[in-house]
Amino acid sequence: MQLNVKVYSDGAELSAMKQVAAQGVVEGFTTNPSLMKAAGITDYLAFAKEAVATFPDQSISFEVFSNQPDQMLKEAQVLAKLGQHVAVKVPIIRATGDDNTAVITKLSQAGVQVNVTAITTLDQVKQAVAALDEKTGSIVSVFAGRVADTGVDPLPLMRAAAKVCHTKAGVELLWASTREVFNIVQADQTGCDIITVPPKILGKLPKFGKDAFQVSVDTVKTFDADIAELGFTIPTTD
Repeated sequence: MQLNVKVYSDGAELSAMKQVAAQGVVEGFTTNPSLMKAAGITDYLAFAKEAVATFPDQSISFEVFSNQPDQMLKEAQVLAKLGQHVAVKVPIIRATGDDNTAVITKLSQAGVQVNVTAITTLDQVKQAVAALDEKTGSIVSVFAGRVADTGVDPLPLMRAAAKVCHTKAGVELLWASTREVFNIVQADQTGCDIITVPPKILGKLPKFGKDAFQVSVDTVKTFDADIAELGFTIPTTD
């Protein structure tokens, strides 16, 4: 199946980033503080510099850490200077519920590529797009997977978000918090420009397009192999 959506890898383990890059299936990378915590990153800038040096020609997103607007601006400038293709992630809101649109506008007008993140509503998409300067490339990251986690179908949101994002030049819509391989198809069908995918799910891409009956056969083969390894038997009597 030929898809138009660009696939980015989502994570903070450099070894995994190198592995998926070697497979030639991704066009960029995204990170966030939670992924860095999970990866055991202890020096943010050292990791960021090494990642940019490793992938100098690919888009890579790093997030500001502060929740204070003035400090966010300063951190964003530091991150933006790491490389030509660095996008600085700024959440659409702070934990207080206050929006970050003023910060986003200042950065975008200053030529910083902003990846507006943690978006879950269409109103937030509209706020993000309005805050971005069309002369500066930018990304609007909608957390479709987290919306789905609440029991709500994210597809109508993503279709509407694509229409809003594409009213302004240079704004790309990103499907975030991917949960399964099929999300890549959904992202493509709803008009997303990018989908960011964890390495664990990227590892399933070789199954893409596999015949459903063969999936059934392979599943039973896995069961049989695990049964043999476990050495379990179910006692029976005549």
